[in-house]
Amino acid sequence: MCGVAGFLMDSKSSSSVNFDLVTKKMTDSIKHRGPNDSGCWNNPSEGIALGHRRLSILDLSDAGHQPMESSNGRYVIAFNGEIYNHLQIRSDIEKNNGNISWRGHSDTETILSAFETFGIQESLEKFVGMFAFSLWDKKNKILTLARDRLGEKPMYYGWQNIANGRVFLFGSELKALKSFPDIDLRVDRGSLSLFLKHAYVPNPYSIYENIFSLEPGQFLQVSLTNKMTKIVNYWEASEIIKKGSFEEYKGTPKEAVKDLKNLLRHTIKSQMISDVPLGAFLSGGIDSSTVVSIMQEQADIPVKTFTIGFNEKGFDEAKYAKSIANHLGTDHTELYINANDAIKVIPDMHSIYCEPFADSTQIPNFIVSRLANNDVTVALSGDGGDELFGGYSRYNHIDNIWKKINYFPLSTRNLISKILTYPLQEKSIYSRYKSKTLTNLSKRIISGTNLINSETIDKLYLHVITQIPFSEDVIHDGYLKETKLDDLKPSFGDISNIEKMMATDTINYLPDDILTKVDRAAMRTSLETRVPFLDHNIVEFAWRLPISYKVKEGESKWPLQQILKDFLPESLTKREKMGFSVPIHEWIRGPLSEWCEELLNKDRLKSEGFFDEEIVCNKWKEHLFGKKNNITFLWPILMFQSWLENQ
Repeated sequence: MCGVAGFLMDSKSSSSVNFDLVTKKMTDSIKHRGPNDSGCWNNPSEGIALGHRRLSILDLSDAGHQPMESSNGRYVIAFNGEIYNHLQIRSDIEKNNGNISWRGHSDTETILSAFETFGIQESLEKFVGMFAFSLWDKKNKILTLARDRLGEKPMYYGWQNIANGRVFLFGSELKALKSFPDIDLRVDRGSLSLFLKHAYVPNPYSIYENIFSLEPGQFLQVSLTNKMTKIVNYWEASEIIKKGSFEEYKGTPKEAVKDLKNLLRHTIKSQMISDVPLGAFLSGGIDSSTVVSIMQEQADIPVKTFTIGFNEKGFDEAKYAKSIANHLGTDHTELYINANDAIKVIPDMHSIYCEPFADSTQIPNFIVSRLANNDVTVALSGDGGDELFGGYSRYNHIDNIWKKINYFPLSTRNLISKILTYPLQEKSIYSRYKSKTLTNLSKRIISGTNLINSETIDKLYLHVITQIPFSEDVIHDGYLKETKLDDLKPSFGDISNIEKMMATDTINYLPDDILTKVDRAAMRTSLETRVPFLDHNIVEFAWRLPISYKVKEGESKWPLQQILKDFLPESLTKREKMGFSVPIHEWIRGPLSEWCEELLNKDRLKSEGFFDEEIVCNKWKEHLFGKKNNITFLWPILMFQSWLENQ
């Protein structure tokens, strides 16, 4: 795992830039992503610079140094990630070119040779792995940026104005782009509104104006010669979901379990290849237990597993993880954390996440990554199982709500909505909302009627998963940009309501929240994470399975449950899903209250000019004095304030 950064600029602008110095500054800002080695390659006459920070995983020798040039000299690459099937691709290349001579055994060298042999898009379609890279084509003078299918690895980019012209910046994290000299990156209030609404900034946006996040399954190409910028989708989750509904799995449930188990065995075996120590996160849940069980089945020695627990009642799964580890015979390490541990970590969240991020499980994710990095350099994770196999309890709950709501015609529900909200719709009253006089009761009524008059379950689901309703009204000059969540849903074919919610999370929540959280938390500790469930072959197989195979007789993740029966007694797996949550709502009232008071100071909020200080301070007081639990409102505000303080 590594970090990449660089820029492209026209010759008029490049004369005033020290390419080596600037590239080093950009890559040094993301040193945590690759502490073992660094490198840069540039050509000022063509305005291109590529930088790289290396976390050595495969081929620890100098043969894996980057940026790396292809054997024919045409391409230069700065690559972040792992291509698990690169040895098979080498074999395919050798069939096309029997005279090829390999310099080492790194997957980066394989990637370059694949581009020489098959071209960029065909190569991307062959790759099995997680990755983001920047590639310079010397022949055609084209810069290519690419990101893996599910979005495990990040890539930011965008044009910015500089003194003598414009520059195209790119990198694994925003802090790399921000390191370019004399760049004035400004907070985008539309993105900020989206951040408050979702607790993350959704693709393709970033927190900054005119800086974007490349979406999963895309590659982008930029050429100064032809003034060309294009984005190509080489793999789309929405198309896979649609295809799965048309090409449904024809085997029995028992056969599906067998086929899935074989796929997982193959995938996990390929992801256990490493030249450095390797382990796994073990939360005690179905997903991580499945991954660790199959890892241990294929390992010659006890797999190193890691978990953290909480002293607060109702938040601790560590005891289950320990029992599972003991049964499987792993080399298990656990760490219990409390509010004092959080106090030490939370003020540093701004440096872990290059833009505001407010999933509070970011705290335990970082701590467990730090714990694992004491013993291993690579850790496998169970993320993705919920989205693929219907694991979130909200799916069934919302499906039941929709069935009750949809019993009544939309016209009837709209009438009820109008009756309930009529007093609030008068301009004189509604306009005063932004002046803080619309009561919490009024906002609840409006939010509730949004559920009642939802035209589809998609819109109902969006209302339910929204973190802060009316988020744009909490921000001065706030507004909501259009996102994939707001668009009319693509046709997924004939799928159930639960699958529609799973599809929404696969396309949005998974890459923008879950995978962002895992990548940044782990890379801050220079730990590589691998996610076997997100091998695209498993994703494509899972979307071919009927929903009755995933949620069977009220049991979610049914195929995973069946697989686990071969490894664990049901007493260790048959329990209610707890999740990787933390009692942050209690911590900010208690030991973190002083930190909150400083960030939410009314005069400070007014001076900074982003938030409506009256709304924010009232919410804070309600929470602080125990009148309400406003953590879903306050945590995004706190995360932005902490991030802003350190810009």
